Amino acid sequence: MPFRLSLNKARAIVREHLSHSADEFDGDFHLNPDSKHEMLDRVFKPAAVLIGLVERDGEAQVILTKRAEKLSNHSGQIAFPGGKIDDDDASPEAAALREAWEEIGLDINEVDILGRLPDYYSGSGYLIAPVIGAVSASADYEINTDEVEYKFEVPLSFLMNPDNHLRASRFFAGKDRHYYEMPYDDHYIWGVTAGMIRVLYDRVFAYEAA
Repeated sequence: MPFRLSLNKARAIVREHLSHSADEFDGDFHLNPDSKHEMLDRVFKPAAVLIGLVERDGEAQVILTKRAEKLSNHSGQIAFPGGKIDDDDASPEAAALREAWEEIGLDINEVDILGRLPDYYSGSGYLIAPVIGAVSASADYEINTDEVEYKFEVPLSFLMNPDNHLRASRFFAGKDRHYYEMPYDDHYIWGVTAGMIRVLYDRVFAYEAA
């Protein structure tokens, strides 16, 4: 999808095509089918992320962060705002909004929830609810440097162009592990984050590219 997408157009596409049953799921096993049963037998920690879409100069952008290097999990990696679902979170959507507030200071009142993708099983042991939201262009941000080094934005049209979905692999725990990578400027988007971006393309935006 090489053409520009306004936020209104992206919002309409999400609302038209985002549909799945409660028992559907995705995960890192998409490119590693031989590991699917082994992966699903593990105990997973519930988590949620916010796939925030915001308009800049007439084009929808996706909000991403670089995680702080001092974190114990996924340190220094590119990620959506998000984290573990707490017991007192009312829903995965509430957890994603809370985490976005805690990490980048995004006020929940600045986000219009559009829906969420099927839960995503990560090889690192998280069952992630990817929540999609439209973010006000006037929203303010305050970075929590204990968790996030910085936030940045990537054009949705870049991320929804399958030509930018590169496949790579690393030898890990005795096996070749395959994953998507989507380099953008100086940012290396890969792994779980790139996997969820690919799911967003496959389940929502691929219809527009067909």
